[in-house]
Amino acid sequence: MSALICGSMAYDTIMVFHDKFKNHILPDKVHILNVAFHVPDMRREFGGCAGNIAYNLKLLGGEGKPMGTVGADFGPYGEWMDRHGIPRDYIKQINETYTAQAFITTDMDDNQIIAFHPGAMDLAHQNRVQDASGVTLGMVSPDGRDGMIEHATQFAEAGIPFIFDPGQGLPLFGGDDLKDFIDKASYVCVNDYEGELIQERTGWSPHEIAERVEALIITRGAKGSEIYLKNKRIDIPAAKPHEINDPTGCGDAFRAGLLYGLMNDLDWETTGRIAAMMGAIKIEKHGTQNHTFSRNEFEARYKESFGHGLAW
Repeated sequence: MSALICGSMAYDTIMVFHDKFKNHILPDKVHILNVAFHVPDMRREFGGCAGNIAYNLKLLGGEGKPMGTVGADFGPYGEWMDRHGIPRDYIKQINETYTAQAFITTDMDDNQIIAFHPGAMDLAHQNRVQDASGVTLGMVSPDGRDGMIEHATQFAEAGIPFIFDPGQGLPLFGGDDLKDFIDKASYVCVNDYEGELIQERTGWSPHEIAERVEALIITRGAKGSEIYLKNKRIDIPAAKPHEINDPTGCGDAFRAGLLYGLMNDLDWETTGRIAAMMGAIKIEKHGTQNHTFSRNEFEARYKESFGHGLAW
């Protein structure tokens, strides 16, 4: 099976301020804020939801084709994808723009100041699901607003089951928009905060959402995740990380595990645990595409976390 992953492709520029923001921002002067932070540590990472999910799915041995829009500065990212065997057949380059990018400054209290430039991402609607061949499963992850709406419609019209993953794009949509996404989707995946927002905006409980899709998956960080089916709820325990370094991208790693399970007709208990294991492995490394493992290493980690082997 082949998955088409619609979503953002982005650069993440991460800087570390070796002090605390609060020591340099005067609360009674925020209306005339003018500050500069000296950031001796900086790294540039390859990111974006579609890129991250495709990278993680490749690690598992699944075929995922990211679909996204990028700018004239995409060259280094494209070379990275080629080196790691991630197809870019459906990556559209728009030379008049930059690739989407986040500039993240973190202080010693783990507070963050983030500036995000969407760039080519806002033109995601220029890509069409019907231009991709051999697709059996889809995903609509955070992207340009129009792109998310159109890709969900195109998956539904083509009869291709897909996961709706609103993520950071959730604030772009009202209750009616979200209801429409849910009615078109086969699966919905959100974290606990996003789940609360969807409930608030749609007026639907998790069980009511689950009645409209094949499964609703809600992640709860270190508390594990919950998979709501039409007639039951499955609780998935968290996997055990060896260390915790960077949670950025854990959600994307988790979603790659879901795609892998669906593509291979695995049961939900196994699929949920594979997804959880992916999140735990990711959190051990800085950046969203710097972790790696062999199949044997993954099986050993799975048994270590869940107490039994993995039949996949």
